[in-house]
Amino acid sequence: MGYDLHSFELFRSVAAAGSIAAAAARHGMAASAVSKRISDLEKALGVTLLARHRRGIELTPAGKVVLKHATALDERIARLETELRDEAGAAGGVIRMAANTSAITQFLPEDLAEFMLANPEMTIRMAEMESVEIIDAVRSGAIEIGIFSGLTEARGLELLPYRRDTLVVCAPRGHPLAARRVIRLRDLDGEKFVALQRRSSLQAHVDRCAAEIGVTIRTAVEVKSFDGVRRMVQARLGVAILPFGAVEAHLREGGLTMIPIDEPWATRELLIAVRSRDALTPAASALLATLQG
Repeated sequence: MGYDLHSFELFRSVAAAGSIAAAAARHGMAASAVSKRISDLEKALGVTLLARHRRGIELTPAGKVVLKHATALDERIARLETELRDEAGAAGGVIRMAANTSAITQFLPEDLAEFMLANPEMTIRMAEMESVEIIDAVRSGAIEIGIFSGLTEARGLELLPYRRDTLVVCAPRGHPLAARRVIRLRDLDGEKFVALQRRSSLQAHVDRCAAEIGVTIRTAVEVKSFDGVRRMVQARLGVAILPFGAVEAHLREGGLTMIPIDEPWATRELLIAVRSRDALTPAASALLATLQG
């Protein structure tokens, strides 16, 4: 079935304006021509999209469904045009990728610096997202490469190993736990926590492990970023569980101490997700080789 994108555009305008005449004026067309386009679209789809009244139009239930998809289609076409302009403007190609905070904080700066040194003509469009958002973006084609927590479900994608992420306890200096050489999750039962927001795969992992052994996580405050967590810990609002690289580099600033966790759950895998290695652009394939190396 062949669809006319301009007819979808006119349908969106009619829905937004609430009238065929107003939409026609916006597009510099006769109202009869717009009405004919909408009728042709209804015939092609086999449904009625508009209930026509003397005072205007109203979307039918089928019309609301089509409007949702027509809007998404418009957004995808706009994204296509933007990416094509990017490709045309970058001599070596543009790579669209995203990574979670853990990967960006600990590993990616050095890896991307190595890649850009060897490929200075290329451009990387990087986004920082939660792991669940990264998987959705890879599936939709919004990004080519995603780096995420291996604890996140990612069926239907091609997954490759990236790095291993070691979790530690971050506590204020002078805290009773700071004297320990290692710590276990049971030792944190009843402690006040500075936690990451619940969409974080790391926080979900900690909460799940604690619940399995009956440990109570007493969340004093939730924040979005590793930097926010560290600042709250420095202010003695509680202890936190963070990746090693998110704590170790900041110990010199004072006010923090780091205690290793002596349990298997404190090691997480960071993975690379792509829709298909064979479908990657040459630029993205080159970056993937660096990340795996």
